[in-house]
Amino acid sequence: MAVAPLRRGLPLDEPSARPPSPREAARWITTHPGRRSPHINDCLPQLLDQCPELRHTHDLVLRFAAMLDNRDATSLPRWLNDLAGSGLASLAGLAGALREDRHAVAQGIATPYDSAVNEGRITDVKPQNRLMAGRASAPLLRHRVFPIVHLRRRYADRPTMSPG
Repeated sequence: MAVAPLRRGLPLDEPSARPPSPREAARWITTHPGRRSPHINDCLPQLLDQCPELRHTHDLVLRFAAMLDNRDATSLPRWLNDLAGSGLASLAGLAGALREDRHAVAQGIATPYDSAVNEGRITDVKPQNRLMAGRASAPLLRHRVFPIVHLRRRYADRPTMSPG
């Protein structure tokens, strides 16, 4: 059946492109425009034209990325208002959560430092904490956690940002 139209010389229907999954669309929106493939740069405008909610979300993501790139949090309150007024429940919920801790968010945008070293240490300690599940005393906890911290100390001396 697939070959019969070819034998008769009938025109074939062009296969329709599969629409992107929600995960793919989110990746397209959050990826920096300079790092997207040419295919995605062609498909993203078509997707945004078909869905005004995605267009608005894309604009909000670009504005937040500009704040991060410029390390300027002065437009954060206006951005949070636009996020809350987007008409999308999930974005309004995100705006509420960010508003509760807006000073830390503004500091995170404005500062050149990151907390990767601390996060790494927390990740190292969590399994030990779960293993003991509140049954161990403070001295035993120190005895088990300090060697982990000591082994990871060599990473703490590395700068978290590039000089210059």
